[in-house]
Amino acid sequence: MDELTNVYIQESREQLAEMEAGLLRLEQNPEDGDNIDAIFRAAHTIKGGSGVIECAFIEQFTHRVENILDALRNGEASVSGALATLLLECCDHMGRLIDVLAAQQPEPEAQLVEHGNALTRRLQVFLDQTAGTAAGSANLTVQEDEGTVESSGGGVVDTDAWHISIRFGPNVLRGGTDPLSFIRFLGSLGEIIGIETIADAIPSAEEMDPESCYLGFEIRLQTKSSKSDIERIFDFVREDCDLRILSPQSKVSDYVRLIQELPEDTLRLGEMLVRCGALTQTEIDQGLRDQKQTTEVSGEETPPPLGEILVGNKVVHPEIVEAAVTRQTQVVEKKAREAQLVRVHADKLDQLIDLIGELVIAGASANLLALKSRNGELVEATSVLSRLVESIRDSALQLRMVQIGDTFTRFNRVVRDVSKDLGKEIELAISGADTELDKSVVEKIGDPLMHLVRNSLDHGIEPVEQRLARGKPACGRVSLNAFHDSGSIVIQVSDDGGGLNREKIRAKAIERELIQPTDSLSDAEVINLIFEPGFSTVDQVSKLSGRGVGMDVVRRNIQALRGTVEVTSAEGQGTTFTIRLPLTLAIIDGFLVGVGKASYVIPLDAVVECIEHKNLAGDRNFLNLRGEALPFIRLRELFEVEGSPPARESIVVVQFGGQRAGIVVDQLMGEFQTVIKPLGRLFSNLRGISGSTILGSGEVALILDVAALVNIVTRSEEEHLLPNRNSASPQLAYTGNSTFVSSGR
Repeated sequence: MDELTNVYIQESREQLAEMEAGLLRLEQNPEDGDNIDAIFRAAHTIKGGSGVIECAFIEQFTHRVENILDALRNGEASVSGALATLLLECCDHMGRLIDVLAAQQPEPEAQLVEHGNALTRRLQVFLDQTAGTAAGSANLTVQEDEGTVESSGGGVVDTDAWHISIRFGPNVLRGGTDPLSFIRFLGSLGEIIGIETIADAIPSAEEMDPESCYLGFEIRLQTKSSKSDIERIFDFVREDCDLRILSPQSKVSDYVRLIQELPEDTLRLGEMLVRCGALTQTEIDQGLRDQKQTTEVSGEETPPPLGEILVGNKVVHPEIVEAAVTRQTQVVEKKAREAQLVRVHADKLDQLIDLIGELVIAGASANLLALKSRNGELVEATSVLSRLVESIRDSALQLRMVQIGDTFTRFNRVVRDVSKDLGKEIELAISGADTELDKSVVEKIGDPLMHLVRNSLDHGIEPVEQRLARGKPACGRVSLNAFHDSGSIVIQVSDDGGGLNREKIRAKAIERELIQPTDSLSDAEVINLIFEPGFSTVDQVSKLSGRGVGMDVVRRNIQALRGTVEVTSAEGQGTTFTIRLPLTLAIIDGFLVGVGKASYVIPLDAVVECIEHKNLAGDRNFLNLRGEALPFIRLRELFEVEGSPPARESIVVVQFGGQRAGIVVDQLMGEFQTVIKPLGRLFSNLRGISGSTILGSGEVALILDVAALVNIVTRSEEEHLLPNRNSASPQLAYTGNSTFVSSGR
């Protein structure tokens, strides 16, 4: 695909997301005219772009959607739940058509075409219902004029003059039609009393395509014909032009809307007002003369705003001036934002991160050689180089950081559709949408979040009758929250539903022989049984859930991202799933430690402090740290490293998820920039190790999984505290000088 098509696909998906978000807001606030205009503009932008790249199947369907949106915008149709649902389905269909274009297929498949035709027929039903309203749209009520406007300009135009705003599409000439022929034929309906040619879209000579049309017109027409008669003239090019028609008795709001929808970005205030028919050029010229005279009299360098003078001369309504100024402000802000953004393909960023990772390794090697050489100047130079590499690394990683808000926002649609299917009232609350994390993490966290949200909607939130009986509000709430904590990002999915029934979970686990009736499990362990493969407490399978497929997939996908998922629940009050993920999957700051001849890296964000200790012998793996019990784990025993430990060992105190633990190592080797290298498929089930890295010496060091180690330490101590715990428990445990034991598998 050429570059233009790629840009269109990307921008169309952004417009579709805005359109869908607007439709969800529209259902809550049907009277929001600005929102309706924004939805229409999004659809119109998609349709216009499809014409440029000559994608007929997107252009044709989007034009049908645009018709019903135009009826909504003109007040000829009213917002209803059924119409909002239909338009959301149309958004989905437009997304699938864009996928067809992205797959470089010439036409959509027959099944997709038939689905589009079915949607078109349903759209036509709504259009037919609004036909009576549309027929009378030319007889709009004249706005009351309280005498603030003395000339024919402003909110009420001459009673026998129509205002026609048209922008011809680029393919009009290629279709063999002449734009001027439509203008001439328009004159047969009456008298054209004013016409303004809009040539703003004409590019520079070297970029101009002689077969493309770049013209638009603002026309004043005196006629006794109806709006439908005027529209009929442009039927042959209706799908390849942008046409707006204001009747002789239009309201101020109609002119305000026209100003806001003008496609040109470089219009000055006076040009806007003249082109939309709110003022005549004579009135503008008089205003400019008054502006100049006022400046000369006052002696001030800054002239008064033209809008104030026009309102003072009583030739225009203040609302129209305000709309024009707002339009100008939007254009300036949009250009400022676009000037600050540069689109970069994700693959190029990934390549940059990989190269910086290699630079980090090479820098560490150079630093090591400098230290061995004992050359002070060389050590200083490599030290400066290391700081620069660290700054480059942080800046490059920041390029891949995106806000999680876009991922959260898409669940508005999910909550809306699922709640209607289930017959429940559910609202979605989003907080922490501006929290940033690595783009690669965002792309992979969507599916696990979808599972958790759907489970909250189906199993968590009770039916309305049950909520009312429990004294809860009829409308349930599902919350999505994100925040940073100890170098990780925490995502919480919570609901105010009925919570998890521990007795039911335990009974189901015993039935499936996951545990024995005599097992003594804590509340947390009982709840975590829901993550077992195939586990479900639902008595009846629904189309959403209940087959036991989902929660184990959630945990597996999150663990693949070097993250963890925990669940807390209060029966009758609700459930919260807490996901902890690393901020990035590429490069981190690490703390290098040694055990025997091997080196290990602990993520620096998880390190709290380091302690030296001589006497660590004993049956219990914990010590008294300033009045608090600190459980610890010996890496030498965990990885069965041969040889005797040194006389003085060190404890690295780490923290994860509010829990602290100690990791006993032979020596501390300082901070180290760590380029994370993923483990091979052979080691995919290895716990306690999250990856590997290459040291400056060329040796390989393993990166420790702090979350798994903290979990092992705490469970090891629980084994001592609960000696009657049956070993058939499916939870992982660390025992003495062995590695990992996963019983019951």
